[in-house]
Amino acid sequence: MKTENIKTLGELKKSGYVSKSIKDELRDNLREKIKAGKSAFEGIHGFENSVIPELERAILSRHNINLLGLRGQAKTRLARLMINLLDEYIPYVDGSEINDDPLQPISRFAIELISEKADETPIKWLHRNERFFEKLATPDVTVADLIGDVDPIKAANLKLSYADDRVIHFGMIPRANRCIFVINELPDLQARIQVALFNILQEGDIQIRGFKVRMPLDMQFVFTANPEDYTNRGSIVTPLKDRIGSQILTHYPESIEIARTITEQEAQLDTRQQQSIYVPSLAKDVLEQIGFEARESEFVDNKSGVSARMSITAYENLLSTAERRALKSGEDKTTVRLSDFLGIVPAITGKVELVYEGEQEGAAFVAQRLIADAVKTLFSDLFPKIEKLEKQGQSNPYKEIIDWFFAESGFELADEASEKEYRKQLDSIAPLTDLIKKYQPETEKEDSYFTKELVLWGLVEYNKLSKDRFTEGFQFKDPYGSYISKL
Repeated sequence: MKTENIKTLGELKKSGYVSKSIKDELRDNLREKIKAGKSAFEGIHGFENSVIPELERAILSRHNINLLGLRGQAKTRLARLMINLLDEYIPYVDGSEINDDPLQPISRFAIELISEKADETPIKWLHRNERFFEKLATPDVTVADLIGDVDPIKAANLKLSYADDRVIHFGMIPRANRCIFVINELPDLQARIQVALFNILQEGDIQIRGFKVRMPLDMQFVFTANPEDYTNRGSIVTPLKDRIGSQILTHYPESIEIARTITEQEAQLDTRQQQSIYVPSLAKDVLEQIGFEARESEFVDNKSGVSARMSITAYENLLSTAERRALKSGEDKTTVRLSDFLGIVPAITGKVELVYEGEQEGAAFVAQRLIADAVKTLFSDLFPKIEKLEKQGQSNPYKEIIDWFFAESGFELADEASEKEYRKQLDSIAPLTDLIKKYQPETEKEDSYFTKELVLWGLVEYNKLSKDRFTEGFQFKDPYGSYISKL
Protein backbone atom coordinates (compact mmCIF):
# COMPACT_ATOMS: atom_id res chain seq x y z
CA MET A 1 0.00 0.00 0.00
CA LYS A 2 1.35 3.46 -0.92
CA THR A 3 2.00 5.89 1.91
CA GLU A 4 -0.46 8.49 0.55
CA ASN A 5 -3.28 5.90 0.88
CA ILE A 6 -2.57 5.23 4.56
CA LYS A 7 -4.43 7.86 6.56
CA THR A 8 -5.34 6.20 9.86
CA LEU A 9 -3.57 4.23 12.55
CA GLY A 10 -5.62 1.14 11.69
CA GLU A 11 -4.50 1.23 8.06
CA LEU A 12 -0.93 1.69 9.20
CA LYS A 13 -1.10 -1.43 11.39
CA LYS A 14 -2.62 -3.48 8.54
CA SER A 15 0.19 -2.38 6.18
CA GLY A 16 2.72 -4.14 8.43
CA TYR A 17 4.69 -0.96 9.09
CA VAL A 18 7.38 -1.42 11.74
CA SER A 19 8.61 1.53 13.82
CA LYS A 20 12.30 2.22 13.72
CA SER A 21 14.47 4.77 15.57
CA ILE A 22 16.21 7.40 13.46
CA LYS A 23 19.62 5.97 14.33
CA ASP A 24 18.48 2.54 13.11
CA GLU A 25 17.11 4.15 9.93
CA LEU A 26 20.47 5.75 9.23
CA ARG A 27 22.32 2.56 10.10
CA ASP A 28 20.14 0.25 7.97
CA ASN A 29 20.15 2.51 4.92
CA LEU A 30 23.92 3.02 5.20
CA ARG A 31 24.41 -0.74 5.33
CA GLU A 32 22.49 -1.05 2.04
CA LYS A 33 24.57 1.72 0.43
CA ILE A 34 27.84 0.09 1.49
CA LYS A 35 26.68 -3.34 0.27
CA ALA A 36 25.73 -1.85 -3.11
CA GLY A 37 29.07 -0.02 -3.36
CA LYS A 38 27.33 3.38 -3.51
CA SER A 39 28.60 6.56 -1.91
CA ALA A 40 26.46 7.92 0.91
CA PHE A 41 28.06 11.36 0.63
CA GLU A 42 27.96 12.42 -3.04
CA GLY A 43 29.79 15.62 -3.90
CA ILE A 44 32.29 15.37 -1.03
CA HIS A 45 35.86 15.12 -2.32
CA GLY A 46 39.12 14.38 -0.51
CA PHE A 47 37.51 12.65 2.49
CA GLU A 48 37.13 9.21 0.89
CA ASN A 49 39.91 7.62 2.96
CA SER A 50 39.75 9.75 6.08
CA VAL A 51 36.57 11.52 7.22
CA ILE A 52 33.88 9.49 5.43
CA PRO A 53 34.98 6.05 6.78
CA GLU A 54 34.98 7.52 10.30
CA LEU A 55 31.56 9.08 9.75
CA GLU A 56 30.17 5.80 8.44
CA ARG A 57 31.56 3.94 11.46
CA ALA A 58 29.89 6.50 13.76
CA ILE A 59 26.53 6.04 12.01
CA LEU A 60 26.82 2.25 12.17
CA SER A 61 27.56 2.64 15.90
CA ARG A 62 24.41 4.82 16.34
CA HIS A 63 26.51 7.64 17.76
CA ASN A 64 25.81 11.33 18.06
CA ILE A 65 28.60 13.06 16.16
CA ASN A 66 30.86 16.08 16.56
CA LEU A 67 32.59 17.28 13.38
CA LEU A 68 35.68 19.20 14.44
CA GLY A 69 37.64 21.29 11.96
CA LEU A 70 38.56 24.71 10.64
CA ARG A 71 36.20 26.82 8.57
CA GLY A 72 35.36 25.79 5.03
CA GLN A 73 35.97 22.06 5.55
CA ALA A 74 32.46 20.89 4.50
CA LYS A 75 31.30 20.09 8.05
CA THR A 76 27.76 21.39 7.54
CA ARG A 77 27.61 19.87 4.06
CA LEU A 78 28.37 16.43 5.54
CA ALA A 79 25.61 16.85 8.12
CA ARG A 80 23.07 17.90 5.48
CA LEU A 81 23.91 14.93 3.28
CA MET A 82 22.94 12.58 6.10
CA ILE A 83 19.27 13.13 5.23
CA ASN A 84 19.86 10.92 2.16
CA LEU A 85 20.27 8.01 4.58
CA LEU A 86 16.77 8.47 6.04
CA ASP A 87 13.67 6.59 4.87
CA GLU A 88 11.78 8.59 2.26
CA TYR A 89 8.64 8.96 4.42
CA ILE A 90 7.71 8.24 8.03
CA PRO A 91 4.20 8.39 9.61
CA TYR A 92 3.34 10.75 12.44
CA VAL A 93 0.20 11.55 14.43
CA ASP A 94 -1.70 14.36 12.71
CA GLY A 95 -1.52 17.52 14.84
CA SER A 96 1.47 16.41 16.93
CA GLU A 97 3.98 19.16 17.61
CA ILE A 98 6.81 16.67 18.00
CA ASN A 99 6.19 14.24 15.10
CA ASP A 100 4.88 11.46 17.37
CA ASP A 101 5.30 7.94 16.02
CA PRO A 102 1.71 6.56 15.82
CA LEU A 103 2.92 3.17 17.08
CA GLN A 104 5.10 4.62 19.87
CA PRO A 105 3.62 8.00 20.95
CA ILE A 106 5.48 9.97 23.62
CA SER A 107 3.59 13.28 23.96
CA ARG A 108 0.49 13.70 26.10
CA PHE A 109 -1.42 14.98 23.06
CA ALA A 110 -0.71 11.89 20.93
CA ILE A 111 -1.25 9.40 23.76
CA GLU A 112 -4.67 10.89 24.62
CA LEU A 113 -5.70 11.16 20.95
CA ILE A 114 -4.85 7.50 20.28
CA SER A 115 -6.60 6.48 23.49
CA GLU A 116 -9.74 8.32 22.31
CA LYS A 117 -9.79 7.43 18.58
CA ALA A 118 -7.85 4.16 18.53
CA ASP A 119 -7.51 2.86 14.96
CA GLU A 120 -9.29 5.95 13.60
CA THR A 121 -6.44 8.20 14.75
CA PRO A 122 -5.48 10.34 11.74
CA ILE A 123 -1.88 10.13 10.57
CA LYS A 124 0.24 12.04 8.09
CA TRP A 125 3.56 11.36 6.38
CA LEU A 126 6.78 13.33 6.82
CA HIS A 127 9.30 13.46 3.94
CA ARG A 128 12.99 13.07 4.77
CA ASN A 129 13.75 16.60 3.46
CA GLU A 130 11.61 17.97 6.30
CA ARG A 131 13.54 16.01 8.92
CA PHE A 132 16.60 18.24 9.11
CA PHE A 133 16.88 21.02 11.69
CA GLU A 134 19.83 23.35 12.03
CA LYS A 135 20.70 25.92 14.67
CA LEU A 136 23.69 28.23 14.69
CA ALA A 137 24.98 28.49 18.25
CA THR A 138 25.15 32.14 19.25
CA PRO A 139 25.60 33.63 22.72
CA ASP A 140 21.96 34.78 22.81
CA VAL A 141 20.50 31.25 22.44
CA THR A 142 18.43 30.33 25.50
CA VAL A 143 17.20 27.10 27.07
CA ALA A 144 13.69 28.17 26.09
CA ASP A 145 14.74 28.37 22.43
CA LEU A 146 16.21 24.89 22.41
CA ILE A 147 14.11 22.94 24.91
CA GLY A 148 10.98 24.95 25.71
CA ASP A 149 9.16 27.14 28.21
CA VAL A 150 5.80 27.70 29.85
CA ASP A 151 3.43 29.51 27.46
CA PRO A 152 1.12 31.88 29.40
CA ILE A 153 -1.05 32.51 26.33
CA LYS A 154 -1.65 28.78 25.91
CA ALA A 155 -2.48 28.52 29.62
CA ALA A 156 -5.02 31.36 29.32
CA ASN A 157 -6.66 30.01 26.13
CA LEU A 158 -6.96 26.48 27.49
CA LYS A 159 -7.88 27.78 30.99
CA LEU A 160 -5.17 25.66 32.58
CA SER A 161 -2.96 26.34 35.58
CA TYR A 162 0.80 26.56 35.27
CA ALA A 163 0.97 23.22 37.09
CA ASP A 164 -0.47 21.47 34.00
CA ASP A 165 2.16 20.22 31.55
CA ARG A 166 -0.11 21.09 28.62
CA VAL A 167 0.94 24.74 29.01
CA ILE A 168 4.46 23.89 27.84
CA HIS A 169 5.64 25.35 24.54
CA PHE A 170 8.21 22.97 23.08
CA GLY A 171 11.51 24.35 21.83
CA MET A 172 13.47 23.44 18.71
CA ILE A 173 14.87 20.16 19.99
CA PRO A 174 11.57 18.45 20.98
CA ARG A 175 10.01 19.72 17.73
CA ALA A 176 12.85 17.99 15.89
CA ASN A 177 11.91 14.60 17.36
CA ARG A 178 12.70 11.80 14.86
CA CYS A 179 14.90 14.21 12.89
CA ILE A 180 18.56 15.11 12.42
CA PHE A 181 19.39 18.12 14.58
CA VAL A 182 22.56 20.07 13.84
CA ILE A 183 24.11 22.66 16.17
CA ASN A 184 26.79 24.62 14.33
CA GLU A 185 29.73 26.22 16.17
CA LEU A 186 28.97 24.37 19.42
CA PRO A 187 31.71 26.16 21.48
CA ASP A 188 29.82 29.44 20.98
CA LEU A 189 26.91 28.02 22.98
CA GLN A 190 27.07 29.25 26.57
CA ALA A 191 28.21 26.61 29.07
CA ARG A 192 24.88 26.68 30.96
CA ILE A 193 23.03 25.97 27.70
CA GLN A 194 25.40 23.09 26.90
CA VAL A 195 24.59 21.65 30.34
CA ALA A 196 20.90 21.60 29.37
CA LEU A 197 21.76 19.13 26.60
CA PHE A 198 23.24 16.51 28.96
CA ASN A 199 20.08 14.55 29.72
CA ILE A 200 18.68 14.89 26.21
CA LEU A 201 21.79 13.21 24.81
CA GLN A 202 22.02 10.49 27.42
CA GLU A 203 18.63 9.76 29.02
CA GLY A 204 16.08 11.58 26.85
CA ASP A 205 14.67 13.64 29.72
CA ILE A 206 13.64 17.23 29.18
CA GLN A 207 12.95 19.54 32.10
CA ILE A 208 11.10 22.81 31.62
CA ARG A 209 10.41 25.30 34.42
CA GLY A 210 10.22 22.58 37.04
CA PHE A 211 8.25 20.13 34.86
CA LYS A 212 10.14 16.89 34.58
CA VAL A 213 8.65 15.52 31.40
CA ARG A 214 9.87 12.03 30.61
CA MET A 215 10.08 12.09 26.83
CA PRO A 216 12.51 9.66 25.22
CA LEU A 217 13.22 11.84 22.19
CA ASP A 218 14.39 9.95 19.14
CA MET A 219 17.07 12.13 17.54
CA GLN A 220 20.35 12.14 15.67
CA PHE A 221 22.52 14.98 16.91
CA VAL A 222 25.36 16.36 14.79
CA PHE A 223 27.54 19.13 16.19
CA THR A 224 30.14 21.16 14.35
CA ALA A 225 32.96 23.08 15.98
CA ASN A 226 36.29 24.78 15.36
CA PRO A 227 39.26 23.49 17.39
CA GLU A 228 39.10 24.85 20.91
CA ASP A 229 42.59 26.30 20.78
CA TYR A 230 41.42 28.65 18.01
CA THR A 231 38.04 29.88 19.25
CA ASN A 232 38.47 32.18 22.23
CA ARG A 233 34.74 32.63 22.56
CA GLY A 234 34.19 29.43 24.49
CA SER A 235 34.72 25.69 24.54
CA ILE A 236 32.75 22.46 24.65
CA VAL A 237 32.20 21.52 28.29
CA THR A 238 33.82 18.20 29.16
CA PRO A 239 30.67 16.31 30.30
CA LEU A 240 28.99 17.20 26.99
CA LYS A 241 32.00 15.92 25.04
CA ASP A 242 31.73 12.73 27.06
CA ARG A 243 28.14 12.23 25.88
CA ILE A 244 28.94 12.69 22.17
CA GLY A 245 29.72 9.25 20.75
CA SER A 246 32.20 10.11 17.97
CA GLN A 247 34.38 13.15 17.35
CA ILE A 248 35.60 13.31 13.75
CA LEU A 249 38.38 15.59 12.52
CA THR A 250 37.92 17.19 9.10
CA HIS A 251 40.73 18.66 6.98
CA TYR A 252 41.47 20.74 3.89
CA PRO A 253 42.10 19.16 0.45
CA GLU A 254 45.47 17.43 0.38
CA SER A 255 46.20 17.95 -3.32
CA ILE A 256 45.62 20.54 -6.02
CA GLU A 257 43.59 18.00 -8.04
CA ILE A 258 41.06 17.54 -5.22
CA ALA A 259 40.92 21.29 -4.56
CA ARG A 260 40.25 21.92 -8.26
CA THR A 261 37.40 19.40 -8.29
CA ILE A 262 35.76 21.12 -5.30
CA THR A 263 36.15 24.62 -6.77
CA GLU A 264 34.76 23.65 -10.18
CA GLN A 265 31.83 21.87 -8.52
CA GLU A 266 30.91 24.73 -6.19
CA ALA A 267 31.61 27.85 -8.28
CA GLN A 268 28.45 29.68 -9.39
CA LEU A 269 29.15 30.53 -13.02
CA ASP A 270 27.01 32.11 -15.69
CA THR A 271 26.55 29.90 -18.77
CA ARG A 272 27.89 32.73 -20.93
CA GLN A 273 31.09 32.82 -18.88
CA GLN A 274 31.59 29.09 -19.35
CA GLN A 275 31.04 29.36 -23.10
CA SER A 276 33.10 32.49 -23.81
CA ILE A 277 36.06 32.11 -21.42
CA TYR A 278 38.72 29.44 -21.73
CA VAL A 279 40.56 28.65 -18.51
CA PRO A 280 43.96 26.96 -19.00
CA SER A 281 44.57 23.98 -16.74
CA LEU A 282 47.66 25.72 -15.33
CA ALA A 283 45.54 28.75 -14.38
CA LYS A 284 43.33 26.47 -12.27
CA ASP A 285 46.45 25.05 -10.60
CA VAL A 286 47.75 28.53 -9.79
CA LEU A 287 44.38 29.44 -8.27
CA GLU A 288 44.38 26.40 -5.96
CA GLN A 289 48.06 26.81 -5.09
CA ILE A 290 47.20 30.24 -3.66
CA GLY A 291 45.12 28.50 -0.98
CA PHE A 292 47.96 26.10 -0.16
CA GLU A 293 50.40 29.05 0.08
CA ALA A 294 47.99 30.94 2.35
CA ARG A 295 47.82 28.02 4.81
CA GLU A 296 51.62 28.12 5.10
CA SER A 297 52.12 31.90 4.94
CA GLU A 298 53.85 33.78 7.75
CA PHE A 299 51.32 36.58 7.26
CA VAL A 300 48.20 34.42 7.72
CA ASP A 301 46.87 32.99 10.99
CA ASN A 302 47.03 29.24 10.33
CA LYS A 303 44.94 28.51 13.45
CA SER A 304 42.08 30.33 11.76
CA GLY A 305 42.42 28.32 8.56
CA VAL A 306 41.80 29.32 4.96
CA SER A 307 38.36 28.28 3.80
CA ALA A 308 37.75 26.43 0.53
CA ARG A 309 35.33 29.29 -0.15
CA MET A 310 38.35 31.47 -0.91
CA SER A 311 39.25 29.42 -3.99
CA ILE A 312 35.60 29.22 -5.06
CA THR A 313 35.00 32.98 -4.91
CA ALA A 314 38.44 33.67 -6.41
CA TYR A 315 37.58 31.42 -9.37
CA GLU A 316 34.34 33.35 -9.89
CA ASN A 317 36.26 36.65 -9.71
CA LEU A 318 38.90 35.36 -12.13
CA LEU A 319 36.33 34.55 -14.80
CA SER A 320 34.55 37.85 -14.22
CA THR A 321 37.84 39.72 -14.70
CA ALA A 322 38.43 37.97 -18.03
CA GLU A 323 34.78 38.53 -19.02
CA ARG A 324 34.95 42.26 -18.27
CA ARG A 325 38.15 42.58 -20.29
CA ALA A 326 36.59 40.80 -23.27
CA LEU A 327 33.46 42.96 -23.12
CA LYS A 328 35.53 46.16 -23.08
CA SER A 329 37.57 45.07 -26.10
CA GLY A 330 34.48 43.86 -27.96
CA GLU A 331 35.59 40.20 -28.15
CA ASP A 332 33.24 37.22 -27.99
CA LYS A 333 35.82 34.81 -26.59
CA THR A 334 38.95 35.13 -24.49
CA THR A 335 41.43 33.12 -22.44
CA VAL A 336 42.30 33.71 -18.80
CA ARG A 337 45.66 35.46 -18.36
CA LEU A 338 47.99 35.59 -15.41
CA SER A 339 47.49 39.35 -15.19
CA ASP A 340 43.75 38.62 -14.61
CA PHE A 341 44.75 37.26 -11.19
CA LEU A 342 44.91 40.83 -9.88
CA GLY A 343 41.12 40.68 -10.10
CA ILE A 344 40.92 38.00 -7.40
CA VAL A 345 42.58 40.13 -4.71
CA PRO A 346 39.18 41.14 -3.18
CA ALA A 347 38.25 37.45 -2.88
CA ILE A 348 41.46 36.76 -0.94
CA THR A 349 41.52 39.78 1.38
CA GLY A 350 38.11 38.96 2.83
CA LYS A 351 38.88 35.30 3.42
CA VAL A 352 42.23 35.30 5.24
CA GLU A 353 42.77 36.27 8.85
CA LEU A 354 46.12 38.03 9.18
CA VAL A 355 48.60 37.90 12.03
CA TYR A 356 50.27 41.11 13.25
CA GLU A 357 52.96 41.06 10.52
CA GLY A 358 50.30 40.65 7.86
CA GLU A 359 48.25 43.54 9.25
CA GLN A 360 51.36 45.70 9.11
CA GLU A 361 51.94 44.85 5.44
CA GLY A 362 48.29 45.27 4.50
CA ALA A 363 45.72 42.78 3.18
CA ALA A 364 46.20 43.74 -0.50
CA PHE A 365 49.98 43.27 -0.25
CA VAL A 366 49.52 39.85 1.37
CA ALA A 367 47.06 38.80 -1.35
CA GLN A 368 49.50 39.78 -4.11
CA ARG A 369 52.32 38.05 -2.24
CA LEU A 370 50.29 34.82 -2.11
CA ILE A 371 49.69 34.98 -5.88
CA ALA A 372 53.43 35.50 -6.44
CA ASP A 373 54.29 32.59 -4.12
CA ALA A 374 51.87 30.31 -6.01
CA VAL A 375 53.49 31.27 -9.32
CA LYS A 376 56.96 30.64 -7.90
CA THR A 377 56.00 27.18 -6.62
CA LEU A 378 54.43 26.04 -9.90
CA PHE A 379 57.23 27.58 -11.98
CA SER A 380 59.82 25.51 -10.11
CA ASP A 381 57.64 22.39 -10.57
CA LEU A 382 57.41 22.83 -14.35
CA PHE A 383 60.84 24.17 -15.28
CA PRO A 384 64.47 23.64 -14.15
CA LYS A 385 65.02 24.89 -10.62
CA ILE A 386 67.14 28.03 -10.71
CA GLU A 387 68.67 27.46 -7.25
CA LYS A 388 69.79 23.95 -8.28
CA LEU A 389 71.33 25.20 -11.56
CA GLU A 390 73.29 27.89 -9.75
CA LYS A 391 74.43 25.54 -7.01
CA GLN A 392 75.73 22.93 -9.48
CA GLY A 393 77.21 25.49 -11.88
CA GLN A 394 75.17 24.19 -14.82
CA SER A 395 74.32 26.22 -17.92
CA ASN A 396 71.33 28.46 -17.51
CA PRO A 397 68.38 27.57 -19.82
CA TYR A 398 66.89 31.00 -19.09
CA LYS A 399 69.92 32.94 -20.35
CA GLU A 400 68.49 33.59 -23.81
CA ILE A 401 65.27 34.97 -22.35
CA ILE A 402 67.20 37.24 -19.98
CA ASP A 403 69.47 38.38 -22.83
CA TRP A 404 66.39 39.16 -24.92
CA PHE A 405 65.14 41.52 -22.23
CA PHE A 406 68.61 43.02 -21.85
CA ALA A 407 68.54 43.93 -25.55
CA GLU A 408 64.99 45.31 -25.40
CA SER A 409 64.23 48.66 -23.80
CA GLY A 410 61.11 47.37 -22.06
CA PHE A 411 58.37 44.84 -22.66
CA GLU A 412 54.81 45.78 -21.72
CA LEU A 413 51.71 43.64 -21.28
CA ALA A 414 48.58 45.78 -21.00
CA ASP A 415 45.78 44.48 -18.76
CA GLU A 416 43.12 45.10 -21.38
CA ALA A 417 45.06 44.30 -24.56
CA SER A 418 43.02 42.47 -27.19
CA GLU A 419 43.55 38.75 -27.52
CA LYS A 420 45.44 39.30 -30.79
CA GLU A 421 47.74 41.96 -29.33
CA TYR A 422 48.37 39.92 -26.16
CA ARG A 423 49.43 36.85 -28.14
CA LYS A 424 51.53 38.90 -30.56
CA GLN A 425 53.44 40.45 -27.65
CA LEU A 426 54.26 37.09 -26.06
CA ASP A 427 55.11 35.47 -29.41
CA SER A 428 57.69 38.19 -29.99
CA ILE A 429 59.87 36.62 -27.27
CA ALA A 430 61.25 33.72 -29.35
CA PRO A 431 63.41 32.20 -26.54
CA LEU A 432 60.24 31.90 -24.42
CA THR A 433 58.59 29.70 -27.06
CA ASP A 434 61.75 27.56 -27.30
CA LEU A 435 61.89 27.05 -23.52
CA ILE A 436 58.31 25.78 -23.36
CA LYS A 437 58.84 23.46 -26.35
CA LYS A 438 61.88 21.97 -24.63
CA TYR A 439 60.59 21.52 -21.06
CA GLN A 440 56.78 21.39 -21.51
CA PRO A 441 56.39 19.95 -25.03
CA GLU A 442 52.86 18.66 -24.37
CA THR A 443 51.48 22.14 -23.65
CA GLU A 444 48.41 22.85 -25.77
CA LYS A 445 48.64 25.94 -27.99
CA GLU A 446 45.65 27.46 -26.20
CA ASP A 447 47.45 27.03 -22.85
CA SER A 448 50.89 28.11 -24.06
CA TYR A 449 50.31 31.86 -23.64
CA PHE A 450 49.39 31.49 -19.98
CA THR A 451 52.50 29.32 -19.54
CA LYS A 452 54.64 31.98 -21.19
CA GLU A 453 53.32 34.60 -18.83
CA LEU A 454 53.96 32.25 -15.89
CA VAL A 455 57.62 31.90 -16.96
CA LEU A 456 58.04 35.70 -16.97
CA TRP A 457 56.45 36.04 -13.52
CA GLY A 458 58.53 33.10 -12.26
CA LEU A 459 61.79 34.68 -13.45
CA VAL A 460 60.75 37.86 -11.64
CA GLU A 461 60.34 35.89 -8.40
CA TYR A 462 63.90 34.55 -8.80
CA ASN A 463 65.20 38.07 -9.50
CA LYS A 464 66.21 37.22 -13.07
CA LEU A 465 63.79 39.82 -14.44
CA SER A 466 62.05 42.82 -12.94
CA LYS A 467 58.33 43.55 -13.12
CA ASP A 468 56.92 47.03 -12.65
CA ARG A 469 53.27 47.87 -12.35
CA PHE A 470 52.01 50.85 -14.30
CA THR A 471 48.47 52.17 -14.64
CA GLU A 472 47.41 49.93 -17.50
CA GLY A 473 49.52 46.80 -17.06
CA PHE A 474 52.97 45.38 -16.34
CA GLN A 475 56.40 46.21 -17.72
CA PHE A 476 59.11 43.52 -17.71
CA LYS A 477 62.85 44.36 -17.90
CA ASP A 478 66.14 42.74 -17.12
CA PRO A 479 66.95 43.51 -13.45
CA TYR A 480 70.04 45.60 -14.25
CA GLY A 481 68.18 47.77 -16.72
CA SER A 482 65.48 48.34 -14.15
CA TYR A 483 68.04 49.24 -11.52
CA ILE A 484 69.80 51.71 -13.82
CA SER A 485 66.51 53.34 -14.89
CA LYS A 486 65.58 53.85 -11.23
CA LEU A 487 68.91 55.52 -10.62
